[in-house]
Amino acid sequence: MEIISGNTTVDIAALNERINRESAFVDVLNLELGKAIIGQKYMVERLMLAMLANGHILLEGVPGLAKTLAIKSLASAIHAKFSRIQFTPDLLPGDLTGTMIFNQKENNFTVKKGPIFANLILADEINRAPAKVQSALLEAMQEKQVTIGENSYKLEEPFLVLATQNPIEQEGTYPLPEAQVDRFMLKVVVTYPKKEEERMIIRQNMQLAGQTINPVVRQEDILNARKTVREVYMDEKIERYILDIVFATRNPEDYKLNKIKSFINYGASPRASINLALASKAYAFIKRRGYVIPEDVRAICFDVMRHRIGLTYEAEAENINSEEIISEILNAVEVP
Repeated sequence: MEIISGNTTVDIAALNERINRESAFVDVLNLELGKAIIGQKYMVERLMLAMLANGHILLEGVPGLAKTLAIKSLASAIHAKFSRIQFTPDLLPGDLTGTMIFNQKENNFTVKKGPIFANLILADEINRAPAKVQSALLEAMQEKQVTIGENSYKLEEPFLVLATQNPIEQEGTYPLPEAQVDRFMLKVVVTYPKKEEERMIIRQNMQLAGQTINPVVRQEDILNARKTVREVYMDEKIERYILDIVFATRNPEDYKLNKIKSFINYGASPRASINLALASKAYAFIKRRGYVIPEDVRAICFDVMRHRIGLTYEAEAENINSEEIISEILNAVEVP
């Protein structure tokens, strides 16, 4: 079956077959990660999504929900370099990016690279560090490079930042500004495991030897998969559907959503449209499909949008959160 998209003709059957073949490593990766991580399939799937769509994740959840274990296991499974940075109020930008050190023997300055020079970065409790440090990290995320002294250094691909926020303790924290939060492709809310899963977690942790994660996927496979993800076919109807969802956050009255208008301070940015399209393609790839369906968009909509809608005081007074607004929009916008 061939479809004409713009000036090109897309052979859906051939594309579907190729993507089904090239996405085979996803199952292998899931199997390997399952050795160390019990439950939390949603978080692991979102980690893979971000990696394939070349985006970053903001993770929100109480301590002890295997956030560090998940990204560390992923790094081991793809044979990538992992760095964990604990954000504290006394952290300096140089502690993150690196600095110039004077070498007395050579009588010159040499560069000492910081922990940001890795493939997978865990920025633990990002809201504990002051704005200068946060912006240093976010610059690296956006530009994929770091400037030390007069020189800029490219960061190695794949480069994925997973930043965590503790939703409970807010004393002595520096909340991320909206413009910086917008740079994260996904905001994932991690919940507690089910009772049966927690029973298995207890049993696993009672064993003397921990599970070893072996490298099962090459980094080149991930980088090639990123190119393939962009080739996943997206129909114009799906594009319009994405635009309708995003525009409904800006002009709710155009979609007969007058009841939520007073709750929205500002709507989602164009980054939301780009990331919704990219994440939908990555989700289709993970599901081993060569084309995007509306269910793909709906599946990742909350993760892409929840941190991009500004709420009014009225919404906070009535205990209305961004997820309820997204639900209203998804129910109102016509599905193609």
